[in-house]
Amino acid sequence: MRFPSGRFAVGVPERPAPRTRFFSSYDGTSLACHLFGDGDGDGDEGSAGDAGAPVVCLPGGPTDSRYLGDLGGLAAHRPVVRLDFRGTGESAVAEDTGSYRCDRLVGDVEALRRHLGLERMDLLAHCAGANVAVQYVRRHPQRVRTLTLVTPSVRAVGLTIDGGLRLETARSRSREPWFPEAFAALEAVVEGRPFGEKEVKAIAPFSYGRWDEAARAHQAADEARRDTEVMAAFGAEGAFDPDGTRAALARFAGPVLLVAGEVDLAAPPRTVDEYAGLFADGESVVQPGAGHNPWIDDPEWFVRAVAGFLT
Repeated sequence: MRFPSGRFAVGVPERPAPRTRFFSSYDGTSLACHLFGDGDGDGDEGSAGDAGAPVVCLPGGPTDSRYLGDLGGLAAHRPVVRLDFRGTGESAVAEDTGSYRCDRLVGDVEALRRHLGLERMDLLAHCAGANVAVQYVRRHPQRVRTLTLVTPSVRAVGLTIDGGLRLETARSRSREPWFPEAFAALEAVVEGRPFGEKEVKAIAPFSYGRWDEAARAHQAADEARRDTEVMAAFGAEGAFDPDGTRAALARFAGPVLLVAGEVDLAAPPRTVDEYAGLFADGESVVQPGAGHNPWIDDPEWFVRAVAGFLT
């Protein structure tokens, strides 16, 4: 039974409001990107890595990238460009629904790079967006200067997350008032027993370091933005080639940072550390007390770690 990690992306308020631009992808589909920070998001040859070059951010889900906000204030250090994948956010619905498949979304990332005029990119991806990012690295390694994967999904590289590890990680939250109901639902999911929306909602608190009013609002916003058709097509047959992707990542020479949340069930630190070992120059860090959305739980810690790596 696959753990429903794609449902763990949540909303976060945007500060400041982004500037939205539209561009055409390889098949003419209109895509939206959202720019934070100084500058207009355009680069030039060799500019990636400079203070004015944008960090290109891929959301999880796939869903509306709005939940990423400005990644806890990362835009104060580097301009941030968020992509809305086709069929999500302000991007257009594609005529070919098969183009929502993970490996085919690589073409949208390349179209964004061309639109921004970047020779190479600092690429950042969250959750399921990591599956697109590593397949982009496989296909266009020369276009990626650095890679940052935040609480990444592991489907594209074929790692497995043992149900016992998820339960072990969850038990660290046993003193939380919501824990009994959430843990019972989690056991049903891990053990492969029938589960539905009730159980999915019950385990939502595990996505956060704190299940407070703000977190509940973020979760509700995320649920309202989901498109089940797009999410189902994302992992359709042929979307992943783990052996080929792992071989390509081992050859990738650029620096790679993987960020794990200490209490994240969707991407436990032990698994994220294993993921980092697939790269020639990969390292993993664990954000204390963080869940699946670490820029929400402790923005200062998250921004310090990511901005420091990018510098």
